Amino acid sequence: MSVDRVDEGRTDQGAEAVAAAAALRYYPVAPGVRLNVRSGPGTGYAVVRVLPEGAKVPIFCQSPGTAVTGPYGTSNIWDNIDSGEFVSDAYVKTGSDGYIAARCG
Repeated sequence: MSVDRVDEGRTDQGAEAVAAAAALRYYPVAPGVRLNVRSGPGTGYAVVRVLPEGAKVPIFCQSPGTAVTGPYGTSNIWDNIDSGEFVSDAYVKTGSDGYIAARCG
């Protein structure tokens, strides 16, 4: 019978990334909505892409910006869903009318 040697001093750097990804929560965009993704937290920023109906988004941080009225009320909170990509929180079902993530730095 052979036993593989375990190196206790070795750290698996990928384990942290896997744990962080597993802890990341995705929130649904309002049903039937194709949502504009903007380059900043407001309607004055350029549209960089459009999310399809049924999309779910991560929220890395949130910023105040242009007030928008959507299916989940009126909100000036914008959700950062990727580097340089924001969507209005009024279209994302977070279960809260306030901030649910840290403010973007």
